[in-house]
Amino acid sequence: MTTPRREDVDVVVVGAGPAGLTAATRLARTHRVVLLDREGQPGGIPRHSDHVGYGIRDLHRVMTGPRYAARLVETAEGAGVEIRTHATVTGWADGERSLEVTSPAGRYEVVGAAIVLATGARERPRSARLVAGDRPRGVHTTGSLQNLVHVQHGSPGRTAVVVGSELVGWSAVLTLRAAGCATVLMTTEREHGESYLAFRGLARVALGTPQATSSRVVRVVGREVVEGVEVEDVSTGARRLVPCDTVVFTGDWIPDHELARLGMIDLDLATLGPRVDAALRTSAPGVFAAGNLVHPVDTADVAALDGRHVAESVLRWLDTPTEPAPGVRLIADAPFRWVAPSLVRPGDPAPAGRRLLLWGEEFRSTPRVVARQGGRVVGRRTMPWPVAPGRVFRVPSSLLADVDAAAGEVSIGLL
Repeated sequence: MTTPRREDVDVVVVGAGPAGLTAATRLARTHRVVLLDREGQPGGIPRHSDHVGYGIRDLHRVMTGPRYAARLVETAEGAGVEIRTHATVTGWADGERSLEVTSPAGRYEVVGAAIVLATGARERPRSARLVAGDRPRGVHTTGSLQNLVHVQHGSPGRTAVVVGSELVGWSAVLTLRAAGCATVLMTTEREHGESYLAFRGLARVALGTPQATSSRVVRVVGREVVEGVEVEDVSTGARRLVPCDTVVFTGDWIPDHELARLGMIDLDLATLGPRVDAALRTSAPGVFAAGNLVHPVDTADVAALDGRHVAESVLRWLDTPTEPAPGVRLIADAPFRWVAPSLVRPGDPAPAGRRLLLWGEEFRSTPRVVARQGGRVVGRRTMPWPVAPGRVFRVPSSLLADVDAAAGEVSIGLL
């Protein structure tokens, strides 16, 4: 085997979704930036989501997913970003910040003075959710469904059951509807749907989608093709068969963290993404992480704002590559599953949007958030919006203004 050629650049960004494209665009103003993506086209998940709801926070306009993705790509290319598609990062080469890449042009190594990981997140498939049954045709995640409908222009079937009622679940319903497939049921194990109440009500009226709360799909029926699903009431244990020819498993996110794991980068045990501080540094010097790799999962425009934020941190590193001060770990207490960032350091800037992001597991209508350190309350906030399962809860980062860098980890929960 021949030795792979080596290429040295200023910054390597891995992942051409909203976070990666936005970070690369800002950095390309002053540095040579190579953006690598294993897909055939850049743009990430939004290019598969042919409905409105994108670009609100970062571009201050409402766009469809494909148009939003195209806009980010056009802006990146105009800024001089070298976007390389069909380029799969297969591992870390010898030496700091050196990546092994396989592409149709061959194998090569690319070395950056800084690296940004923006590989995003994915939905757990049916197998990871331990749903019984055979393996018939017609079982999808939202991502595979949208790829089938909007990229391959295929047909999913005629009737579908959607598992999960987060916002992405409604995205699946819209995709099915565009393909001529009726959603006969949407299920959630929660007592209420996870999406916003106003949106939930409007969607049910406009789309006519029946919902089964406190319910879970326990079995997929059918050998060659899907014939139905068995749905269980979680409170009574009663089961019923719902006929359908398509099943879509939505939500239940996990970061695409394989590259971070291969690089021996510290992972947060709650998010399963890289542990990052407010500047989005990882445990590896000069390696940063942004977007839904860090907080699985928030909206595309929030991921893009992460990209804008991480770019400023990368610029500071390129100017002065110094070791950061020791950090204070942040721990999520019930009813939260995780908090991002999960590390704060003295002297660091505020996190993106000056917000801490938390993922709730229970509904709380008037949450009073409290931060504790060593048995001492260091911050309190009463928030005007509820904690709800299936969506990110935002808290001003000023909650941590009185944290003592030498007093140990900080827990964030509710009174």
